[in-house]
This record gives sequence, C-alpha cells and structure tokens, in this order.
Amino acid sequence: METKTADLSSLKIDRSHKDDRPSSKSKYITLAVVLVVIVVSVLLIYPILFAETVEVKLTSVVLQSSAQTNAVLTASGYVVAQRQASVSSKGTGVLVFLGVVEGDRVKKGQIIARLDDRDIVAQLDEEKSSLQFYQAQLKEAENNYNREKELFNRGLTSQQALDAAETEHNTLLANLGIAEARIRAAEVSLENMIIRSPFDGTVLTKNAEVGEIVAPFGASTTSRAAVVTIADMTSLMIEADVSESNIDRIKTEQDCEIVLDAYPQKSYPGFVFKIVPTADRSKATVMVKVGFKEYDSRVLPEMSAKVSFLSGTVDSKMLSEEKFLVVPVSAIKDEDGSVIVYKVEDDLVVPVSIKTGRKIGSYIEVVSGLEAGDNIIEKISDEITAGIKVKIVQQ
Repeated sequence: METKTADLSSLKIDRSHKDDRPSSKSKYITLAVVLVVIVVSVLLIYPILFAETVEVKLTSVVLQSSAQTNAVLTASGYVVAQRQASVSSKGTGVLVFLGVVEGDRVKKGQIIARLDDRDIVAQLDEEKSSLQFYQAQLKEAENNYNREKELFNRGLTSQQALDAAETEHNTLLANLGIAEARIRAAEVSLENMIIRSPFDGTVLTKNAEVGEIVAPFGASTTSRAAVVTIADMTSLMIEADVSESNIDRIKTEQDCEIVLDAYPQKSYPGFVFKIVPTADRSKATVMVKVGFKEYDSRVLPEMSAKVSFLSGTVDSKMLSEEKFLVVPVSAIKDEDGSVIVYKVEDDLVVPVSIKTGRKIGSYIEVVSGLEAGDNIIEKISDEITAGIKVKIVQQ
C-alpha cells in the first residue's frame, strides 16, 4: 500500500509560539482588586443606606412678645361673632329686591330684601272688598232686626220673623269677623315677603340673588333659605380649644394677649370671658371664650388667632413693644464657640449658625440667622449631628 512509503518526518509540532492564556497568578491579582473595591464600596454606602433613622420634631421660629414667652399657656382659636344670624324670609317667593352687599352696615328693622308679593296684594284687596260687602249687609240686617223687634213688641209680627231677622244679623256679624281675620292674615303674609334686619350689624355674606326663589328652610333644591348672613361686630370673641389636661391653668377674667395670624406684629388685650362647661370627647378639649378689651376694624369673623393666657395683668407697654424672634432653648447648641440650630432638608440634618440675644423663660431671642416661619428641630439630642438622616414626627 502507498501509506507504508509516506514520509512521516513532515509531521512535527510547532512549539515556536508562546501560550497567550493568562497565568494563574494574574487571575488571582484581578480577583483580589475586585474584592477590595466591593468591600470599600460597601463600607462607604452601608452607613447611608442602613443607618438607623432618628425621629425628630420640628418647631417654627415665631415672633413673640415678652408677654407670650411668659404665658402660662398658649392656645389657637378663631374669631367668632357671638351674635350672628342667617336672615331668611317667612314667606315663599321670587326675590325682587336686595338692598345690601357684603360689608354693608344695617340697623335693626331695616328692609334688606323683598319678595314678589303681587298675589298677596291681590288677595288682600279681595278680602277688603269682602269686608265692605259684609259691612253693608250687616247694616241692612241690623236695621231689619231692630224693625222686627219693634213690631214684635207692638204685637204686629211673629216670633218666627223676629228670630229669622236676629239669625241673619248674627250670621253677617260672624262673616264680618271672618273677613277682618282674613285681612289680618293677608297683611301678615304681605309683611312676611319683606326681609328685615333682626339687629344692628354688618352683612358678612350674600346668599341669594334677585330672581331666585326664596323659601323658609330651603324647601327645595332650587330655592334659597338664607338671603344674607349678618353679624354683630361688637360681639366678637376668640373661641379656643384648650386641652383637658391644661384647663386648670385657666380661670374666668384671666388676662390674655391675642395675636391674629394675619397681623402677627399687632397684639390685642383680652380676658377669659367663659369656660364652656363641657368637653369635646373626640378632641379631649374644652372650649374657652376669650373677649377683647379693645380691638379695631382689622379683627374679622373667622380669622385665626393665638391666645396667650397670662399669669399677671396685661398693660399697654407690654402690648406696644416690638416683637422679636424666639426659639426654644432646647433647639440650640453650642459648637466650637458658635450657636447653631438644625434644619431638615431632604430628610438630612443641616446646621445653621445663628446669633442669639436675651433669654426669656424657656425661649431665647434670635438676633440673626433665622426668619419667622423657619422650621428647626425642636430638641437637640446627642445623636443629632450634621448630615444624619432623620424622620420628622408630626406634633
């Protein structure tokens, strides 16, 4: 066979090229570097991702007077007119006249509005005509009765004729009384179409327009009940909710300082008018009515206000002094010679350097570094430091 004579010397292995595969030592070095990078990354990220979140409460930087900082208790409430009425009509009809708008002052008995009364006027005219008719008939029946009575006394007529004349006279007399009653009823109905002010006051809201149907108690979905709402602006008081646990700090006639949220720089002197003798079980509070000793036109119903219940008497000097920014003493911290407070931004603690002034009770004056309305951490503990993650707890 030919295979036996083939030259096998040409079949050789070429060992001239080196092995290009990585060595075992290089693989170990690469693996070690990767492990070091992973460990370092975990050490850097772990404190951020898995650090325990600290719960904090925030407090607002507010403008206060010395009276407020020394108050035994502070509560929030609203201005409420103690004499207020939703004025409606006794009759039903289309509103044809409305003589007031919001802010108008009205006197007791003043005509505010009028309903369409043409049908009642026509009815009244009819009843007056009926009265005149009965009056004429009664006069004739009375003359006839007197004549029959005289004839009966002379024996010239019968008892039956006299009785008939008397019955006719009495019937017409009764009809006359009914006609007079119907006239009075029509006059009352006519008066009910006129809406008058029940007392001196100021129009707060206008609830109906000319052309709308007005009915007592809003008899249908298309009718109006109250035409306007009126308040006696001399009866304004603050109605504040005080916690049951703090109600023992308050007594009747206790002096107060009232500050409207709309005008934080202005203070009004007040006093505890009444502690309502019942509690709200859902809120565990007791309503306290605080009267104004004096106030101006800026005080309006439904405004929100803060009331400071004072331990002493309120004086004009205390109310006229300029208010200043304060924060709780528990919210500040001395750090390297600086006074700082902590804000919370994106759930992280951010330090803010401030300049403080006098200390008043449990508060301290802020001269610079903060503005009214800023929110800061209410109480600083050892675990609160710059940059840590926190969770804000609602009050």
